[in-house]
Amino acid sequence: MTAERIPWVAADPASQRVLELARKVAATSTTLLITGESGSGKDQLARLIHELSPRRDAPYLKIDCASLPPELVESELFGHEKGAFTGAVERKLGRLELARGGTIVLDEIAALAPGVQSKLLRVLEERAFERLGGTETLRIHARLLALTNANLELAVAAGRFREDLYFRLNVVSVAVPALRQRPADILPLADEILARLRAVHARPDIPFSPAARRLLATYSWPGNIREMKNAIERALIFARDTAIRPEDFPESVRAAAGALPGGPHGALRSLEEIEREAIAATLEATRYKITKSAEILGISRKTLLHKRKKYGLG
Repeated sequence: MTAERIPWVAADPASQRVLELARKVAATSTTLLITGESGSGKDQLARLIHELSPRRDAPYLKIDCASLPPELVESELFGHEKGAFTGAVERKLGRLELARGGTIVLDEIAALAPGVQSKLLRVLEERAFERLGGTETLRIHARLLALTNANLELAVAAGRFREDLYFRLNVVSVAVPALRQRPADILPLADEILARLRAVHARPDIPFSPAARRLLATYSWPGNIREMKNAIERALIFARDTAIRPEDFPESVRAAAGALPGGPHGALRSLEEIEREAIAATLEATRYKITKSAEILGISRKTLLHKRKKYGLG
């Protein structure tokens, strides 16, 4: 994937500044901290920086620090020797080793356990590490990008994150604005997302109606790009006409944007009613494919199964 194929919509001055900064830091080897709300595009920006850098042909590896247990994060990062712990039946190379001269992304770095934080600090200071259970000191040549939607300064003050590690990570930082803070990006981004989804769902000729475009521009998108993608995918699935219309979007989006009958205060309903209808409609549209429905709704498979049982849906 080349930098030109990584969509970074920058119609708004706020996102243009982020793109300009990304181009500047891409040429360097410094550790980079990327902050921003969940779903705002931090992963996408990290990949863009890699593709713009001299490391573009080297590996790009990512570790989700929040979804893995601490011992697995440590093993994924540093690797381990045979017999290092129960279940370590053979040597495993970690991401620091596998990345060679590429890029390692530590997603949700605020979730790192204290012991792993200490080891990561040494990596950043000495550019060296050992595999778990090993004695050989290995050099690191990869670049580290740290991503978080948490306020690390507050985490430091609360004693949950090492202050020295925070300062090491925060040599250069890029703050990705929330979608509501870059309103000029909303419609171009929606068009780009729709173009990709039309190919996925084999509906190449369906555009947004003018009313749907007004709804997209009016809604504040608290879930950022991830919420927009899910809402547009649902609308595309439900569109029965030659264009996507406001009624094809989730009712929660239409209500917040004032697109329900009677305006923003008309036909008010409880959140449970709205949620039940959205889940029921999505399950029906996907023919009760749980994984696909959960992805469209922006919730986990486990949560969807729980809510399906709660609302008696199928």
